[in-house]
Amino acid sequence: MLTLICHRVTGGAVAAPTHFYRVDVTYNLFGEYTVIREWGQVGSRGRNVNAWFANLRDAILVADQFHRRATDRGYCLTEKVFAPAA
Repeated sequence: MLTLICHRVTGGAVAAPTHFYRVDVTYNLFGEYTVIREWGQVGSRGRNVNAWFANLRDAILVADQFHRRATDRGYCLTEKVFAPAA
């Protein structure tokens, strides 16, 4: 449903992104909304954590908090994808 992808560049301004942070909000088969966070170095599997919510509003609020926290740590939003529920 909603995907936010952020990257952080360490080193010079010409350097490629070295770290990524991704937040997904999805609807699961049990009628819940899942917020999936994934982070790590570019090219690695990274780490991930899932959280489940009963309604979309709470899931979006938490995803926004994670995005703001990543921005505070030097990540820049590089991609935002919204797919309407089918």
